[in-house]
Amino acid sequence: MFSGLIAHLGRVRALDRDPRGGVRLIVESPEAIAEGVAVKDSIAVSGVCLTVVAFDATTMAFDVVPETLDRSALGSLVPGSVVNLELSLRLGDRLGGHLVYAHVDATAKIHDKTIEGQGHRLYVDVPETLAPYIVEKGYVAVDGISLTVAATRDGRFEIALIPETSARTTLGTKSAGDLVNLEIDPIARYALAATARYGRGGAATRDELAWAYEI
Repeated sequence: MFSGLIAHLGRVRALDRDPRGGVRLIVESPEAIAEGVAVKDSIAVSGVCLTVVAFDATTMAFDVVPETLDRSALGSLVPGSVVNLELSLRLGDRLGGHLVYAHVDATAKIHDKTIEGQGHRLYVDVPETLAPYIVEKGYVAVDGISLTVAATRDGRFEIALIPETSARTTLGTKSAGDLVNLEIDPIARYALAATARYGRGGAATRDELAWAYEI
């Protein structure tokens, strides 16, 4: 379990292809490792929960299976790519973002990115299957970053990026056309499922789902 608050950036050292499928991903981040990393730890890599299979003072290794490559943007990484890193939560940690599983629901493209005030406005295309779960003022994880939805319209959602987020995550350098990992808020997932299963027999409206966040 994660919070979506990115503490470290990592750089891809290598992606070693396995002839059976999948890759061995090597990520360099001595600062993250210094916090205390062990084999079998779960670490969110740009929003994807991966298991540490080996590490040293500067790098961590992960086995990325074909299923993960198919469902996330990790397959587009190359040596030198920068990734967001978050170590898993400990009981008693502050939850400054929202509960993030790091189980990617889909990938999406950044439609546009414009300057807005001190920060930026990020426009992200939303897959039709995820649109009911993404509501104004609700949460969404983009590349593992806990973000608040500023608006939804025309098959997209918008994020108001503050300078701190741009400086500390990969969203600062991403632009139109770049691929990102999306994970809907678990509250939205369960609220929508509950209304469909036990309510009036249909899915919740966007207003009803927004109301669920208030309780």
